[in-house]
Amino acid sequence: MTGPKRVLLATPRGACAGVERAIATVEKALEAYGAPVYVRHEIVHNTYVVKTLEKKGAVFVEDTSQVPPGSIVIFSAHGVAPAVHKGAARRQLTVVDATCPLVTKDHKEALRYAKEDYDILLIGHEGHEEVIGTSGEAPEHITLVDGPEDVADVEVRDPDKAVWLSQTTLSVDETMQTVDALKGRYPNLLSPPSDDICYATQNRQIAVEQMGAESDLVIVVGSRNSSNSKRLVEVALGAGAKASYLVDYAEELNEAWLDGVTTVGVTSGASVPEILVDGVLKWLAQRGYGDVETVKAAEEHQHFALPRELAQPSRTFRQKRGTP
Repeated sequence: MTGPKRVLLATPRGACAGVERAIATVEKALEAYGAPVYVRHEIVHNTYVVKTLEKKGAVFVEDTSQVPPGSIVIFSAHGVAPAVHKGAARRQLTVVDATCPLVTKDHKEALRYAKEDYDILLIGHEGHEEVIGTSGEAPEHITLVDGPEDVADVEVRDPDKAVWLSQTTLSVDETMQTVDALKGRYPNLLSPPSDDICYATQNRQIAVEQMGAESDLVIVVGSRNSSNSKRLVEVALGAGAKASYLVDYAEELNEAWLDGVTTVGVTSGASVPEILVDGVLKWLAQRGYGDVETVKAAEEHQHFALPRELAQPSRTFRQKRGTP
């Protein structure tokens, strides 16, 4: 016999300040310059957001070599390496940089420690855009550590001049497991001056930890290429949820997942618009899960200003494009 059906809704959830800034950057660039506006890589890792912006005139490419010379190009929230900036300059592209300010902070830390001749152990997932961008700041000083299993292979020149940095979208537990393993080998390993896991990632994970312990099932709304969304599934299972699934849309939900389920937890990754969560809640309500309780882990009031390139859009480019 089961109790009354209910939904636990995580707060905070969904789009963080960096994501909101990145999406607004593309929208404002389209307003300022007109379509098309080119975006290197997905502006944020969310299928719905990318498709919506494509309909408005954004063209997503994987490399600046795919952008016609003299065009507008926007760099995604994940950041890019200095070589990408140089490539854009060679093609005479007008660059609008939507890199999340928290990622920019990591880039500056990498540059500072490289200048001081530290070995930098970057904890993150190989191939992730953010890791590629940060590594590109000081490739000769940075070693990627993709989890505790990589630690045995790490070598530094001077155990007293090594520091760890981290991809911002990892789970806190995952990062600290790797840090602990690194400090087991290098006890004097320096930690960065501030926590490298971004506030939004941490807050969403804390809410899921609180929710997961009470949930039979946790639904995470987010795309499969979103690192922070995938981490939320892992955190939910680690917190005690019997099952957890990642979906882009309510249409991907499976009624079989609800068999024997009393409590459903719902959250969303840091790149997800709230309209997608609303769709999931509506789907659940139609199946008897209309009682929604909020699980609140933190308040978020952060706001990031738009890139300075949009403060005074290039008059020359606008005249060339024929935009008033």
